[in-house]
Amino acid sequence: MFTQDTVPAGLLRDHVTREGTWALIHVLEGELLYRVPGWDVEQVLYPAAAPGVVLPQVPHSVQPAGSVRFFVEFYALQPQEQASRPGLPSTGLVE
Repeated sequence: MFTQDTVPAGLLRDHVTREGTWALIHVLEGELLYRVPGWDVEQVLYPAAAPGVVLPQVPHSVQPAGSVRFFVEFYALQPQEQASRPGLPSTGLVE
């Protein structure tokens, strides 16, 4: 669980997940700006919105928009899944 005061500095600048690791960003209170610069994506995440989808090895960052409380839920594809399933669950981000 992170807030505007406890979000790690590394999340505020472009960073990537490991190969085969993806995540969902859930906002419980407030708003969080989610950026994917290589795709020209800037998405405001808030409690009633769908979670932000972080794809493996795609540079991204977040920025609190005032008071916020959020968490990141990580998932890892097994090696056999990575080979047979190059895509991830359907998201509004990549469609």
